[in-house]
Amino acid sequence: MLRGASVRVTRPRVAVLTAVHEHPHADTESIIRVVRGDLGEVSTQAVYDVLRALTAAGLVRRIEPAGSVARYEARVGDNHHHVVCRSCGDIADVDCAVGEAPCLTASDDHGYVIDEAEIVYWGLCPACSTRTDS
Repeated sequence: MLRGASVRVTRPRVAVLTAVHEHPHADTESIIRVVRGDLGEVSTQAVYDVLRALTAAGLVRRIEPAGSVARYEARVGDNHHHVVCRSCGDIADVDCAVGEAPCLTASDDHGYVIDEAEIVYWGLCPACSTRTDS
């Protein structure tokens, strides 16, 4: 995967990419913990640098819902959206409601060539919803 994106293969890059695949929507601190558990000591800056390189190469996607730290996911290139729990911050993927990314057809594109739309749904996850009902 790294070579296919013309990214040099290193242990930290493989470890970060694996962590993002195994922990979708993880924040940087969580990814650092997973990578350190796998590799031992690795600098915080190294993980940030790898995340930046993987994002630039299109291997991971950086999302930042309002009020949240940056999070990373390996699901790229399909213009899906997210639902965020207002209580615990859990995030889940949401496919476009109809057909092939209808949200990319803006009512007025103002001359822009649109290639991505960011839609975030907010609510309570099942666990938090049940807690508030009791």
